[in-house]
Amino acid sequence: MKPEEYAALDATGLAEVLAAGEISAEEVAELAIDAVTAVNGELNAVAAGPFERPLGHSPGGRFAGVPFVFKDLVCHAAGVPTKMGTRMLGEGIRPPADTHLMERFREAGLATVAVSTTPEFGFNANTEALAYGSTRNPWNIEHSAGGSSGGSGALVAAGAVPVAHANDGGGSIRIPAAYNGLVGLKPSRGRVPLGPDLGDALSGFAIEFAVTRSVRDAAALLDDVAGPFPGDRFIIAPPARPWAQEAGADPGRLRIAVHTESWAGTFVDPEVAAAAEATAAVLESAGHQVEHATPVFDWDEFMHANVVIWSAFLAESVAGVEAMTGLHAGPDNLETTSWACVQYGRRVTAVELGAANAVVNTVSREVGRFFTEYDVLLTPTTNTPAPKLGHLDANADLDAAGWTRRIFETCSFTPLLNATGTPGISLPVAMSDTGLPIGVQLAGPMCAEGLLLRVAAQLETALPWADRQPAIHVTSV
Repeated sequence: MKPEEYAALDATGLAEVLAAGEISAEEVAELAIDAVTAVNGELNAVAAGPFERPLGHSPGGRFAGVPFVFKDLVCHAAGVPTKMGTRMLGEGIRPPADTHLMERFREAGLATVAVSTTPEFGFNANTEALAYGSTRNPWNIEHSAGGSSGGSGALVAAGAVPVAHANDGGGSIRIPAAYNGLVGLKPSRGRVPLGPDLGDALSGFAIEFAVTRSVRDAAALLDDVAGPFPGDRFIIAPPARPWAQEAGADPGRLRIAVHTESWAGTFVDPEVAAAAEATAAVLESAGHQVEHATPVFDWDEFMHANVVIWSAFLAESVAGVEAMTGLHAGPDNLETTSWACVQYGRRVTAVELGAANAVVNTVSREVGRFFTEYDVLLTPTTNTPAPKLGHLDANADLDAAGWTRRIFETCSFTPLLNATGTPGISLPVAMSDTGLPIGVQLAGPMCAEGLLLRVAAQLETALPWADRQPAIHVTSV
């Protein structure tokens, strides 16, 4: 198999070739390791690896032998160093065991060849942690790969691996999916396990999953990794049928709301808004009922709740690192905005955290009401295509509120779904005049992954993206 043949296959297609015996898992692993090495010189998307050989995995899983990377945050593998994007952890600590999600990735047959980069503790829509340096966008290396799953997004877009782990506390699956031209599904809260180290994360905002090149890969992988473990804090309704059967199924005639104005009142690039409107027109021509509508909530109150919740979580995370390492956090080992958020988070009282969660409850009730009137909400994923590197500088002189607002005012369409716990998916439906991908977001009510996958597959057929290829790609380096 030639590199261009390898890079042209999504995870499902590559699994089929492997299962048919057309190529061995060892040969595919060699291709992947070479590909990661080749593109990483330009992208700087690897936190650890590539390894000499993939981590152990099931030979009988659906994706047996399919190359994979996991993000250096939350999910971890036994004995593989993790440093969560922070200099506090130096060369990394070696966890004694897999997380439950890593167990599921191995059972699915995914062959892990590297660990991907993340911003410090994941709190940035850009991936330029001082612990690794800047991760660059394969479509234009002067631009951001997004965050916080920017390393995973860059490697999948560049053809190095067909699928990669990602997680999402404010848009961190969907933002890099949009910036890198990928599919980014954020499942419902409680759908994918966070344990055993966590019951929930970030007051329930954080969700685990992946970035993929195709809708069918997202659906099939969700079948393999979703579902509770004993002791999980939340257990939600299982799907009526496998999600793999949803990609390509008839979605029926749906009530679809479209909204292209920033809830923060900030700038939305006209090309991005136009892409969302054009996508709405495609759905209307397919027979859906489409109209302009939006949930109504107070953005300033919502942002203050995010400041409190994110800062408290960062303070908690840093306290855990201090306990593991014996180090004391400070401006010498944390980035400027991380330290500002940690200091603020240490001052948050139980009453303040309760008030923030009350705001989240109010917003969630409004969004829940909205989804009794509409089946799907269509928005841009991000306010603009990928910005230049340094646009979200984590070492800027900003306090916790200033930093949190700066992130979400530039990516104002994603954090709502983290607060509500509802699913959303970013699809790479268009390209900007400057050659950067544009993503649109489909959102639905709790447990509506199947519905979103049906609509996403409909758009994948109407607005195909599989043949697009960035400048930095395994076939060109």
